[in-house]
Amino acid sequence: MASEPTMKTLTPTQARSNLFRLLEETTQSCGPVLIAGKNTRVVLVSEDDWNDIQETLYLLSIPGLVDSIKEAKAEPLESLVPADEVPWSNPGSAKAPASR
Repeated sequence: MASEPTMKTLTPTQARSNLFRLLEETTQSCGPVLIAGKNTRVVLVSEDDWNDIQETLYLLSIPGLVDSIKEAKAEPLESLVPADEVPWSNPGSAKAPASR
């Protein structure tokens, strides 16, 4: 079993005294920082990481999506339709008139 990566841990006092550097490091390293006090523990993550987490949670909440992706991944490439042969039009959508 692979070990979990360790998270940088700071006290609230350490985080407060180095806040601007901490914000920069968190954004650049894409790594979370645990700020642990006596009674509270919070994790600081960059906005990009937070958005990625939210998107992942949303995608995982769609019933059957993970199984569908696994099934598609298991299909041999030879059985797939090339992208230039896929009928990309949306059935039932109004087609724009041809330009003259």
